[in-house]
Amino acid sequence: MMAEAPLCGLQDEFTCSVCLDILTDPITIPCGHNFCLKCLTNYWDQSQVCSCPQCRENFTTRPALRRNNLLNEVIKKLKKTTISPPLPPTPPSLNYAGNGDVECDFCTGKKFRAVKSCLTCMASYCQTHLQPHYEGDAWKGHKLVDPDRSLKEKLCEKHQKSLEIFCKTDDSCICMMCVVTEHNGHKMVELETEREEKQKQLGATLSDIKMGLEEREKTLKETRRAMDKMKISVVREVEENEKSFTALIWCIEEAHRKLTERIREQEKREMEKAEGVMEQLEKEIEEMKRREAELKEFSETKDHLHFLQTFSSRCVLPADRDSLSFTVTADFSSEDLRKELSGLTKSLEKISQWVIMTWTPSAHEAPVFTLQLSEPQSRDDFLKCEFVL
Repeated sequence: MMAEAPLCGLQDEFTCSVCLDILTDPITIPCGHNFCLKCLTNYWDQSQVCSCPQCRENFTTRPALRRNNLLNEVIKKLKKTTISPPLPPTPPSLNYAGNGDVECDFCTGKKFRAVKSCLTCMASYCQTHLQPHYEGDAWKGHKLVDPDRSLKEKLCEKHQKSLEIFCKTDDSCICMMCVVTEHNGHKMVELETEREEKQKQLGATLSDIKMGLEEREKTLKETRRAMDKMKISVVREVEENEKSFTALIWCIEEAHRKLTERIREQEKREMEKAEGVMEQLEKEIEEMKRREAELKEFSETKDHLHFLQTFSSRCVLPADRDSLSFTVTADFSSEDLRKELSGLTKSLEKISQWVIMTWTPSAHEAPVFTLQLSEPQSRDDFLKCEFVL
């Protein structure tokens, strides 16, 4: 009795997912799932592809089916220990149709997920409602396919029959009634045959797209690499130009500073000399005014004897001083320097008026920046021009 309980508990594990009954002549396929030999054979006979009814794994060729003797013995024991006949198992909740699943057209209430669609019945079936297609003779010739929610699109709009033939003349899918009534003499093939041909064309198109994609990705990669290289070159070139113009500006500012400094030094020296002369002149003027006052007073004396006796010593002109011949430099001139600066200014003005030309000899060479002179204004300017070829 203790062995009976585990076996009864495993009853669902020994159920065929096709017929939903205890396995009969159990066989195991490469994916590891078990089925009745008859159920799986009928399933594959009715299906377009060879796949597992439970996990949907596809097999390129139909596997050789061999009975699982060990599982068969276990099932025999299970049947012996079972008191009452097993009821068909209730499909687990995982079999309910969810988002994206095709619902069974024959379920009432909450619908289960369809496992097959029938192109003959134009309906979809869950595992339970699909059984008549495997067991009843009336459904033997029906065409079962993987669940398809677009069954109406597979019907001929005119005859409401399955689209089973491809008309190469009209490039359209048609039903068997169309073959007889409207496409007499046309070139027609089965859908699978046309699919194979179209698949080859699609493969060639995909190959062309892949090649084009690889070429464009390569070009894009090279372009991005060239852009990164260009950015580095631009930064370097701008920095070099910045250094050159900064050095030029520094030279001009330094020359201006030194010239101003020299002029101020010369001004200081001249001012010091002039101040010395002015001081000497002020002293001499004061002395001469004093002498002038003394001589006026001497000229008004009434004593003739005293006037004559002292005239020679008093009436003496002051000696000439070197300072009287000194002249202050009132005008500073740097004519030669101004001429040079004027020439330099004109040269810089011409450079600023030149047109910066970009010349790229080929796609693999770096751009060369050159200067093109503006229109020459004189014969000398014309002779100085350097033309960019």
